[in-house]
Amino acid sequence: MCRWFAYISPAEPTLLSDVLITPANAITKQCSEHYLPYLLPHGEEKELDDAPDALLRMRNSLLNMDGLGVAWYTPSASAYTNKKSGMRPALYKSQSPPTNDFNFRSLCENTESNCLLSHIRATSGSVVTPVNSHPFVFGRHTFMHNGVVSDFTKIRRDMSHLMAYDAYENVRGATDSEHAAGLYMTNLCGANSTAADWEKTYPLSAMKDALQKTLVDILALQHSILGTKKAPNSLNFCTTDGEKMVTCRFRNHATQQPPSLYWSEFAGRTLNRKYPGDPDGLRENEEVTEGGEGRVGKHTIVSSEPTTYDEGEWHLIGKNCLLLVDERGVETEVGVVFDEKVLNAE
Repeated sequence: MCRWFAYISPAEPTLLSDVLITPANAITKQCSEHYLPYLLPHGEEKELDDAPDALLRMRNSLLNMDGLGVAWYTPSASAYTNKKSGMRPALYKSQSPPTNDFNFRSLCENTESNCLLSHIRATSGSVVTPVNSHPFVFGRHTFMHNGVVSDFTKIRRDMSHLMAYDAYENVRGATDSEHAAGLYMTNLCGANSTAADWEKTYPLSAMKDALQKTLVDILALQHSILGTKKAPNSLNFCTTDGEKMVTCRFRNHATQQPPSLYWSEFAGRTLNRKYPGDPDGLRENEEVTEGGEGRVGKHTIVSSEPTTYDEGEWHLIGKNCLLLVDERGVETEVGVVFDEKVLNAE
């Protein structure tokens, strides 16, 4: 199962390498190692062979070696053209795993951002190629996914018909995830929206409603086309416009858990080397500047797995819940609303 990581802060940029490479359980290490507090005991089931939950065991024993991607927000484009304003996503994708990608490491060691999304991929069937790597960018909006849209090939055509024309044209790969991104952008901007509408920002409530509608649209298509043969989906989505963020942890099954997803408002202070804390030993040979103790900016990290081994820094997002982060960095967790009797897959 794929892994993803997101960081957003209203005021404090982070060096990409400080959150993506150097932490003890950074996303770049999650290609083959997994840490799932509140779901599986750490250390006792490293290979997950003895995990009592077969579905958790299957999802987390996979190697995430089928590509990587990172989108980070920067003001550079708006500084050089009057056609764009505010923070815009820059995008790097590769079909190589991060352990073998020196360009990715150099980029991370020399780039800072207030908002970034990163993803490592375990393909569910589509070809391994950079175009199929997440995240996916639509104007100033970025989207990524961990999980699978079940029976995607059987609903793909109908899913495409729900998209605005420009959103459909912007889907360049073959993944279920990018089609979900196109559907989200249609729900956010409108059925007759164009690429020009992707350059706008929308209220956090509109982003939440659009993501929830995307979930319900997928479930409704499966219910209509497959009936009782429909299978449950794993839909851990994340989307941002660089200022606000909406994520969800979702699986439409009465008892099965969705893929893991955690959030933290504290881990950044131990990862950002401008500030003290540092449980992973990043500052061992660095002098703490006078007056620097206790300084930490408001930030939110959302990640498939905690990137530090301090369990107290992380919250497991509830099953079928959305986490909202507004412009001030205030987090709110709310439940997804859908018709369980009709749309749950057993």
